[in-house]
Amino acid sequence: MLRLFFSDTVEAHALLREAVRLAWGWEGLPRLEREAWGKPRFPARPDHHFNLSHSGPYALCALGDMPVGADVERVRPRRSFLPRKALSPEEFDWFQALGGRWEDFYTLWTLKEARVKCQGSGLDRPPREIAVPLLSPGGIGTLGGLTFAAYAGPGWRAALCSPGGAALLEDFPLS
Repeated sequence: MLRLFFSDTVEAHALLREAVRLAWGWEGLPRLEREAWGKPRFPARPDHHFNLSHSGPYALCALGDMPVGADVERVRPRRSFLPRKALSPEEFDWFQALGGRWEDFYTLWTLKEARVKCQGSGLDRPPREIAVPLLSPGGIGTLGGLTFAAYAGPGWRAALCSPGGAALLEDFPLS
């Protein structure tokens, strides 16, 4: 089971504290440690997985009983060459077919970030080599044994990634 928590007013670690209280009944956070590529974990509780992301005023926290990756990004214009550099040819064609909007770029970017965060690998290769399903916000898909979900709201995009066909949305209180 995975649970996802979102806020546009609380910083990421405060959101994590509240999420573990609500989901797991914990008062306070156990000691945090980082794996080789920076993925955070609770070393004393290896069966409890989580991931955090923040961008501008937005924070996203995913909790589960399996590895999970989550990413949220505030939508904002970037340098015009970025989509061609960061997206595979197939992804770039999809992006262009939708009109080349930054919102669609960030949907793909958050899926890529969620994948590498789930796998704990970080951006260890060029982003265009990180394969993700072509999803619109609200979509769920699988690729390479991973399940992905894409989300959106005014001014932000987010994604979640976890192994297998996990039930991705046990709780996702986005507004």
